[in-house]
Amino acid sequence: MNDALSNEPAPLSYELAVRLRAVVGTLVRSARTVDQLASVPAAVLGLLDTRGPMTTADLAATRGVRHQTMAATVRELTEAGFLASRPDPGDARRKVLTLTKAGKKALGADRRQRVGVLADALEETLDEEDRRALVHALDLIDRISSSIQGGHSFSGEREFNTGAW
Repeated sequence: MNDALSNEPAPLSYELAVRLRAVVGTLVRSARTVDQLASVPAAVLGLLDTRGPMTTADLAATRGVRHQTMAATVRELTEAGFLASRPDPGDARRKVLTLTKAGKKALGADRRQRVGVLADALEETLDEEDRRALVHALDLIDRISSSIQGGHSFSGEREFNTGAW
């Protein structure tokens, strides 16, 4: 790491949060430029992959969209052969959605493409010392994520401009 940086005062948490959000957002959007799946269908497939079978209502609630909006996405994914539905064992009126082999394959292909783009960019731009520094930064980002997932929430003591989010 650069020793000159260690002599400078640490930035304010709010300033760091603004920059972190912007940089991570740009990184994610940049890596997604190679995706074959659009972002909303990919997010639905990703939810089913990580959380397991869900209903359309469950997906809509998780994504924070109307049921009708999610139903249209589910219909498209089903017609593409990426989703299958079966009756809910607890309530036969409901349908439980699962990924098909084709859905898993499409999702996996997009993920591998993104990782490949990131790996190429790392190889082109970072030397060994930079990669070690990135490992440390990733550990810190993981701690921040764990804090947020652990229920830490905004205390209301700071004034945030959500328009910049």
